[in-house]
Amino acid sequence: MAGLTGLLAEAKALQRPAWQSWTPKLGIYARYSESNVEFVKKQGFTSIQLAVRTNLDPGMTEEQIDRVKNVMARSGLYTSSLGASMNHIDPDPEKRSHINSKFTRTIELAGKLGVPNIGTASGTMPGKPLGTQVEEIVRVYTETYFPACQKHNVRILWEPYPLGPNIATGPVGFEALFRAFGDSPHVGLQYDPSHLVWQMIDPIQCARDFVNKIYDVHLKDTEVMWPVLRRVGIAPPDGSRWWRYRLPGSGSMDWKAFFTVLMEAGYSGAMNIEHEDSLYYPNYEEGEFTESFKRGFLVAHSFLKQLIPEAGSRSTPVSEP
Repeated sequence: MAGLTGLLAEAKALQRPAWQSWTPKLGIYARYSESNVEFVKKQGFTSIQLAVRTNLDPGMTEEQIDRVKNVMARSGLYTSSLGASMNHIDPDPEKRSHINSKFTRTIELAGKLGVPNIGTASGTMPGKPLGTQVEEIVRVYTETYFPACQKHNVRILWEPYPLGPNIATGPVGFEALFRAFGDSPHVGLQYDPSHLVWQMIDPIQCARDFVNKIYDVHLKDTEVMWPVLRRVGIAPPDGSRWWRYRLPGSGSMDWKAFFTVLMEAGYSGAMNIEHEDSLYYPNYEEGEFTESFKRGFLVAHSFLKQLIPEAGSRSTPVSEP
């Protein structure tokens, strides 16, 4: 009997754990305005990332901050992150001091709004060796940003955007930075696979390798225009554009494979559509979504509902603008 009990216990231990429903939050990356927030809510989205700009800025008064908090609370949307990309290790000392001060105040703003993450670039010093840049990033973050992060419970996330002040553009930069920061709870990734696609980096394998560092996701696609690329190469002398950002489902990204990585890892954070598809531009008029821009979000939402069941079940049908 004891032997049978042992066998049953061993068999139970070998069983796969009960599958948990995958419940990420689906939303939009947007400039803040009450009407933009209302649009996001009405379309059945559940999260939002807010860009730090003139209408949402570290220089806001306490009264203005309270108004934003009230608007977001009424919307019921989860504000997953603020967006504030800047060069944290600018080679010019005066510029760096200004940037560091502004970003520290942005961390404070996130804390006051109850926003857990800030999406940004890592910072860069062009022409310097990678190791030197990593050392400087670690020093600036540790001395200047982390005390504010700890006080306000905010995490700094790097987006792999390769055309900005950034060395966190893919696996090489990720590995160097995370190795240098160790197990710091104050840094992670805002994973945007579109930037990896046009760099010819495998976005699926990269997601697998760093999934434990992903705390926020941008949903954006990249269309590689192969006939152009095969003719002009990756650095065309005439400036020919061989790639462009598109809505999810309109480019070269394997979304099924990507979502499988997140699903298997139990990712439950936000996934916000970052709409940079110029076929639906202009995007904003005086800070408000244009009607053509809104149509792009609806197209993306329709595609994503096929792959994220929760996205479909939470949607509220409304007529297309």
